[in-house]
Amino acid sequence: MWLLAAWLLLAGAVRGWAELGGDANTVAADQRQMQGTGRIVRMSLDYAIHEYEANSGTLVREYVSPEGKVFGVAWQGPRIPDLGLLMGSYYAEYERAASVVRDERHRGPLVVQEPGLVAQSVEHPRGFSGWAYVPGLLPAGVRAEEIR
Repeated sequence: MWLLAAWLLLAGAVRGWAELGGDANTVAADQRQMQGTGRIVRMSLDYAIHEYEANSGTLVREYVSPEGKVFGVAWQGPRIPDLGLLMGSYYAEYERAASVVRDERHRGPLVVQEPGLVAQSVEHPRGFSGWAYVPGLLPAGVRAEEIR
């Protein structure tokens, strides 16, 4: 029995989450991981938004291109979601850039502007909000300002 549990755990770790640059078919895995309920909101022919509320009360949006790639994520609520899960391979770049900002004792929004990743995270009196996107994955005709 424990071998089956270990195999399932490993299979879950190998399977990709819907993360920046990841496949849209795995958005449901994020919902399960964050114990959320969700829905798909179509904005236009240019992209779809997969939206779900985590059990913490945080609303998460994952922006998916017509090709099925997650090009942006956004969050708003009482807790910051698992950014490692949402940003996937881009999380290391986010953390590296964020540590430079933190080292400078910066006040206000945490802003990351790198060639491969743009992100912002803000702490509010009642919670957190933020967004991230990969400039090279933005579908034609989609403005970065739409990811919120």
